[in-house]
Amino acid sequence: MDALMAVKRGEEGAALPAPRERRVKARGSTLVEDRVETELPRRSDVAVDIDVPTPPFWGDRIVKGISLADVAGYLDERATFMGQWGLRGSRNGPSYEELVETEGRPRLRLWLDRIQTDAIAEFAVIYGYWPCYSEGDDLVVLRPGADVIDPGAELHRYTFPRQTRGRYLCLADFFRDRDLAALKGPDVVAFHLVTMGSQVAKVTASLFEHNAYRDYLELHGLSVQLTEALAELWHARIRADFGFARDDGPMAEMIRDQAYRGSRYSFGYPACPELDDRRKLVALLRPERIGVELSEELQLHPEQSTDAMIVHHPEAKYFNAR
Repeated sequence: MDALMAVKRGEEGAALPAPRERRVKARGSTLVEDRVETELPRRSDVAVDIDVPTPPFWGDRIVKGISLADVAGYLDERATFMGQWGLRGSRNGPSYEELVETEGRPRLRLWLDRIQTDAIAEFAVIYGYWPCYSEGDDLVVLRPGADVIDPGAELHRYTFPRQTRGRYLCLADFFRDRDLAALKGPDVVAFHLVTMGSQVAKVTASLFEHNAYRDYLELHGLSVQLTEALAELWHARIRADFGFARDDGPMAEMIRDQAYRGSRYSFGYPACPELDDRRKLVALLRPERIGVELSEELQLHPEQSTDAMIVHHPEAKYFNAR
């Protein structure tokens, strides 16, 4: 600082000390983009010619009146108790398991009863099936019922990133490519958008305004997890439509370890990070019919809503494309 101030005052002979010599050897300056262009394969080693399920219908359907009991059956209790409600054991106090029995489950039963009694949940789903095929890193979604590869049948095109190492996975690899689809017929992709409705947001806002912060945090956290549970429930419904329900594992393992065939991917997450793709999904499903809108910031409103693309390929699991 003395040297800096001397330079600032213009004192004769004043100078800043020379930068210290770098002791860590610098890495090469090869850009990732350059490496990707020259080294990335056009496709990963994902199995190509697998059986494509036949959906029970083409296009979309709306479902309302879903029971709270059915949704709660898919609730991730650990994510609720530990992640949302902050229940954690301590070395000198009760363990997590003890807190779950004395606080977690009694409070959960209380809230589920209140949600049921006060009609706080307004569960609704839009879901459907569309023919599709892949072309490089693109997934091409066709109009409902299209059975040939026709440019005029294209509705939307999603471009997904490809891993730069490992298996070089890309979501497009889990669907039949253009050549195979032209020979054997298109693949199928499912989309869904689920919501708990807007009433829960009104209730949580009222709790916050009345300084009932614990109730606010618990109901808000539970509503987030119930929305996720509804997404899990409807993913299971789609697997049943595809004829894959027999491949499902126990409930806890399905939630924790993806113990089922295929996977569901939400835009903005690692395998499909481009959140702008949500515009295409919303244009396809038109969720305003169940009271859900997309904001300028590409967020779904009400907050207790989520969407996903469902991939049936048996090798499709969560992965990071970066």
